[in-house]
Amino acid sequence: MATVKRLYRSASAVSADRVAFNIKGNDYRLVTAMDFEKRIVWIKWIGTHSEYDRIDVKTVAYERPKTDPE
Repeated sequence: MATVKRLYRSASAVSADRVAFNIKGNDYRLVTAMDFEKRIVWIKWIGTHSEYDRIDVKTVAYERPKTDPE
């Protein structure tokens, strides 16, 4: 986590594996889950700062848009 913070000053540690990044001067937020040992990053959520304020950053997960049945 220290390396992430050093490389990306806008990064905020949320938990042991969750990191939130400020994008475009804090207009947007990116929430990731990271497996530091395996060097894998999963995008969990991306949206505006105001949308970020309405989510639980520790549990949020990306959901595919539901499509209408044909």
